[in-house]
Parts: sequence; C-alpha cells; structure tokens
Amino acid sequence: MRIDAKTIAAPSRELLLLEMRAIWEFGAFFASLPWLRTAPRGDGHPVLVLPGLLASDISTLPMRTYLADLGYAVHGWEQGRNAGPREGVEEKMLERLRHLTRRHGRRLSLVGWSLGGNYARRLARKSPEDVRLVISMGSPFTGNPRATNVWRLFEMVSGKKVDDVGSSGATPPLSVPVTSIYSRSDGIVAWQNCIEREGPRAENIEVEGSHSGLGHNPAALYAVADRLAQPEGEWQPFDRGKMPGRIFPDPRRDQQQRP
Repeated sequence: MRIDAKTIAAPSRELLLLEMRAIWEFGAFFASLPWLRTAPRGDGHPVLVLPGLLASDISTLPMRTYLADLGYAVHGWEQGRNAGPREGVEEKMLERLRHLTRRHGRRLSLVGWSLGGNYARRLARKSPEDVRLVISMGSPFTGNPRATNVWRLFEMVSGKKVDDVGSSGATPPLSVPVTSIYSRSDGIVAWQNCIEREGPRAENIEVEGSHSGLGHNPAALYAVADRLAQPEGEWQPFDRGKMPGRIFPDPRRDQQQRP
C-alpha cells in the first residue's frame, strides 16, 4: 500500500522510550559473538563506516572491530562528531573515499548508520566508480523529512533546514547495489522513510530492535557481514531462509511501502 509522504509521522513517545533497549542490545552483541563469527568471511576489500548524527567513530567501534575480524580493511570516517552536513563535510568524505580506493586499489563498500547512511548514498551518487556497494542502517533517505524525533536537533547542530536537506519523494535508484536495514520499532526515525524501492540490486532487510542499537544489533551486523561478503559483480538478494526462527522477520508479510 502506497501512502503520501506527508502522512508519515515520527515514531511514538512509547517507541522513543524503548530506545533504552540499546543498552541490552549492546550486551546481546557480546553474547552473540560466537554466532556472528559464523558469518561469511570477507575478501579483504576496504569498508568505510559512517556514524549517525552527533556520533563519532567511537559509536561504530564494535561494528568496525567485528568486520575487521572477518577480514575486511575497515576505516572510520575520521571527522570527529557528526554535526550534520556542514560546509566541507561532504568534500572531506569524498576525498577520504577516493584516497582509500587509491590506497587499496579496490572499490570501497560504504556502511552508514542513520545519517551516515544518507551520506553513504550521496557518496555513491557522486563517485559511483569508487563504490562497491552501499548498506544503510536506520537511514531516513525518503519520505517526510520531519518524521523523526530529532529533526529539531538536526537543524540546531547543522545550521540546515531539514526540509532543504531531506527528500520528500522518490529519488533515482543508485547505480551500485544497495541494502537498507531497518526496524519497525525504531524510536528515532519513521521506518517507512528507510524503505528502499526494491529492484535487481536493491533490497530491504528488517530486523527487530532500536535505532540507537542498530550499530551493535546482532541481526543487523550479521546482515551487514553477509552483504559485504558477496563477490564483486555477483550481488544477490539476502537469503533469510538460511536463518533460524524469527531472527529476520518475513518480508512477505503485509507492510506499507515507501511513498
């Protein structure tokens, strides 16, 4: 069912309060490490991980450590705390992307958490020849830009109007493979704004959990590892069938699609 972007609302107060689950999810990350290490090994290609609003590379350390353990050449964004798309931020990210591809002699995969996923998508549009694939996690890249519980904070720290930065409608598909990981119980951004229009090289993977814990959510990290492990040029949709129980909700159930 398609809906008007303007009808998408920010998550409820109850879901916002449930963001405290991120603490439990951090503990679950460590408890799940034996299972997480059964994910496919990497081929050593470079991966750039981009943090969310007001977060820094410290927030992505568990994810980067895990991916490095699987054999990837993992890098943080190295711009300190993410205060939004201020002057020069995108240029520095592009410079880092191109530096890393030259350094490794290989195309780079981009993994972005929340606002970091929006950055990753912009980088892939600006420099597709340097990008192997894009994975966003809880990133509101479409729909109503005010359907988030932090849009006022975004405007305050970035100096930008959210309506000028966000997308309120369909955007052209990326020219590289893209995966959007999201949670229906996200308490920060409306999950409907995180839904990619699925296609031959575009997909959505739903997980259970908070927005603030996505970077160390065991199911989300397994999905990231699985997507990164695909041979370059041989992208295939995520196979939930090989996972036990309800680790990944059934994508065939009725759900609202992106506007």
